[in-house]
Amino acid sequence: MSGNFENRIVNSECEPVTAFMSTRQAKSVQKIYIYCPEDYIEKIRDCIGNYDFTLIFNDYSVTDYSDKVICHYEASELELPAKKFLIQATEFGAWVEPLVSYLDSRLGYTEVSFLRTSYFLHQKAFSILSKKRTQVAKRVVDVGSALLLLVLTFPVFLLTVIAIKLESKGPIFYMQKRTGQFNKEFKVIKFRSMSTDAEKDGAQWAVKNDTRVTRVGKFIRKTRIDELPQLFNVLKGEMSMVGPRPEREVFIENLEKEIPYYRFRHAVKPGVTGLAQVSYQYGASLEDAVWKHKFDIYYIKHHSSLLDLKIFLKTIKVVLFGMGR
Repeated sequence: MSGNFENRIVNSECEPVTAFMSTRQAKSVQKIYIYCPEDYIEKIRDCIGNYDFTLIFNDYSVTDYSDKVICHYEASELELPAKKFLIQATEFGAWVEPLVSYLDSRLGYTEVSFLRTSYFLHQKAFSILSKKRTQVAKRVVDVGSALLLLVLTFPVFLLTVIAIKLESKGPIFYMQKRTGQFNKEFKVIKFRSMSTDAEKDGAQWAVKNDTRVTRVGKFIRKTRIDELPQLFNVLKGEMSMVGPRPEREVFIENLEKEIPYYRFRHAVKPGVTGLAQVSYQYGASLEDAVWKHKFDIYYIKHHSSLLDLKIFLKTIKVVLFGMGR
């Protein structure tokens, strides 16, 4: 995809894709009772009406709240009687929560088209942002795992250096400015997998079966060996082992015009691997960027050591079975 963004988001942005399944999702709740202003009903139907559950809107005749999923959307705009109904449901033991939060737990990603400012203002829900202990623990794991991987992959590292030098003239490593935490730019380090004149016509998205990729580059991209030098970025504190994929500012400036709260992904350090990378197939369109953003927002909101471990394990599967780009 080029930087002019001729592609536009289509309805498929709301279609389900494979993600990590939660315990709650496994219960396969058949009905969701949604309470929202009438103006939003069509939007909600368009976006999540194709899932395997029934949507029931603004049914205020409900008196038995047992085994019911009750969600609200834009509750601040509801009339007072509707607000009282939700409060009463809570008083009688119903589990009442924002629609976005429920979809998070059921789908394993965040429906960004439903996001509003309020979603981000409950900072305590973002433990990776608000808890110093979580940040320190993640940094310790980052440094330890980066050092271990550098030792274990040293033979691969050495063979890759030799292969790149034998195939083509040019540098072994490829350094490029990317935007990191707090929108600070840094130079990401990767093994060179493309010809030296790959961007003679300007910045371009990498695409599947990219003709600019060398023979060695094709293999190291497929196995993600090209990502190994990013371990040095991790040791320098510019990246984490797990996080959103670092992107170039030239693309970010366009993406943030099309995707809600796109720069929020920079609240954390970018990762060598991440939930979006292992949950969504490779793609280079605006629609693909939307899907990846859904996983990135979910990761930031629901970060845990267990989730990081799951991502690590899935990354290993991707590398071993050649499921990369």
